Amino acid sequence: MRRGLASLPDTFRKRAKVLKANLRTFLKKAQWILSSHPYETDQPNSIIQVESLKWKESFDRLLENTDGLLTFRAFLVSEYSEENIDFYLACEDYKSIKSPDKLKMKAKDIYEEFIQRDAPREVNIDQKTRDFTKSNLEECKRMCFDIAQLEVYTLMEKDCYPRFLRSATFKERKKSQSCLHEGKNLLSCRVFQFGESQQD
Repeated sequence: MRRGLASLPDTFRKRAKVLKANLRTFLKKAQWILSSHPYETDQPNSIIQVESLKWKESFDRLLENTDGLLTFRAFLVSEYSEENIDFYLACEDYKSIKSPDKLKMKAKDIYEEFIQRDAPREVNIDQKTRDFTKSNLEECKRMCFDIAQLEVYTLMEKDCYPRFLRSATFKERKKSQSCLHEGKNLLSCRVFQFGESQQD
């Protein structure tokens, strides 16, 4: 039968208090490590698994999820093709600009970085789309990159996305989520058990 700290001699009570303080410090550090992990989330493991399954439903589902988007971009980085998703996101950002002057500047930046021949991060689009996009820059409408954006989107959906779902990046992502939440559950269990022991 456990009788708690009150029944122990003074020496043991002092030692138990030190251990208790050390344990609390450890638990705080462990929780901080878990919460600062780049893949950390407050959602239950069951929800995480559902979200990962949604990534497999469609490419749109993947891009709609911030965590999924970041994981997909990490995969593209490993394949040296992150310019595709960066161009797609730059186009989305471009369409949200309201100022005509900023719109014109942004259009020029996107064209020089991704579209023109020998651009530092040139995307893989056909010459007809490249010429059409260049002609659209004269008016700088919000839709001037739509054809090029659609072409890059289709490339990612038909080529990059299927390979992503088969990749180690995707598999390790799901594994890391599972391990993190198992760690959090174990940590919560230890805290609960320790609290119970102090109440006896």
